[in-house]
Amino acid sequence: MAKAPVLTPQAEDFPRWYQDLLNKAELAENGPVRGTMVIRPYAYAIWERMVSEVDARIKATGAENAYFPLFIPESYLHREAEHVEGFSPELAVVTHAGGKELEEPAVVRPTSETVIGEYMAKWIQSYRDLPLLLNQWSNVVRWELRPRVFLRTSEFLWQEGHTAHATEAEASEYARRILEDVYEDFMVNVLAIPVFTGVKTAAERFAGADDTLACEAMMRDGKALQMGTSHSLGQNFSRVFDISYSDPEGAQQLCWTTSWGVSTRMMGGLIMGHGDDLGLRLPPKVAEVQAVVTVVRDSDGSVTDAARRLEQELCDAGVRARLDDRVDTPFGRRATDWELKGVPVRLELGPRDLEEGQVTVARRDLALDSDGSRNPASKAALPLDGAARAVPGLLEEIQATMLEAATAARDAATVDVDGVAEALEATRSGFARIPWKRLGTEGERELAESAVTVRCLQAEGGGLPASIDDEGVVALVARSY
Repeated sequence: MAKAPVLTPQAEDFPRWYQDLLNKAELAENGPVRGTMVIRPYAYAIWERMVSEVDARIKATGAENAYFPLFIPESYLHREAEHVEGFSPELAVVTHAGGKELEEPAVVRPTSETVIGEYMAKWIQSYRDLPLLLNQWSNVVRWELRPRVFLRTSEFLWQEGHTAHATEAEASEYARRILEDVYEDFMVNVLAIPVFTGVKTAAERFAGADDTLACEAMMRDGKALQMGTSHSLGQNFSRVFDISYSDPEGAQQLCWTTSWGVSTRMMGGLIMGHGDDLGLRLPPKVAEVQAVVTVVRDSDGSVTDAARRLEQELCDAGVRARLDDRVDTPFGRRATDWELKGVPVRLELGPRDLEEGQVTVARRDLALDSDGSRNPASKAALPLDGAARAVPGLLEEIQATMLEAATAARDAATVDVDGVAEALEATRSGFARIPWKRLGTEGERELAESAVTVRCLQAEGGGLPASIDDEGVVALVARSY
């Protein structure tokens, strides 16, 4: 009898595959309140690596971390009408606390433009106080009617940056820098996920923003996932919160502000962007465990001793390594578990390997062929002496190979079309590009009736356009999460 697959195959039911993987790889579970989630230690360790990488890039732009309250006076949100209208259906509001009704309801933070705007107004007096570049790592609450762990939850973790500048050009350039130098660089070079960058249409931009820039990634089922956004807020929030400064001539001027963020949605993108029918496939740069040394069998302790030395050599070489010496658990089950968890490299050591002075190295990224069968080329024998020195280079190769494969798959599923009907057909399995002047807002509404959205507007050759009115601007359209 054929062995039942550990996960529902992606081609059979992608959402079920995703849910199976969350459970069986011990990543996350639904929380006790609908729409909340419990992030388990293995996934949280990956999230911490994401935080570290993104935070370093944010600080390289000059921003500093701060923290602002979880509870925001309801009146703050109402001061920017478009903002509160955009968030109104998602707000969680506290009306009672300490056994009595509050004098003013408090909104549980959906985002912090309003509360940070209040304090920016206090802290900025002169042009000498600019630019003010702030970031915070926190949780937010947006009540979600159709929750899905990591993708859409009522409470999630994120970073949100907020800045104030003296000029529109400076603010716009900073918003662009965050998108390209922080988010795109991280997603491409750490997560190994290629992203399309572009500008949101008026119908899709952030509530209260003049412009929203976005990173859009293709998941393995051909749908789009918005991985991060950066907003030019113009003077909208400065006007209502009086975020102003005295210029060199002593005249009062309104600041130009930005906001930008990424969230635990990136965990969903990592899972769905690289995962296969065996489980996770983690790029080495973000993997908490980059290599696991697995003892196949051991009768006298000699194999375990050699495996322990190999683990230490890997650690000394800068590899995040772990020893699996649980010989009381069948080797096949352990190998399956490590594949589920997506560990990039598995080093298998048994009595025969030890006799022959070698170790079997298995690459997780190549475990399956394109047809879904096992790939024998994913395993190779290396001399035990020197294996640890070879692994760092192998991890670099895996990182590059995963990005190349994801880019090739995305590009193959992205087609140029001339009309709405062609776009609808193309988005059944991937992305479509259509000239924006040909599509327009009317075509955008027509696509939306079939649950297809304009993910972003791009320059003719890709990337951010100087203006959406430029010749050659292309609309990237897709079905999305």
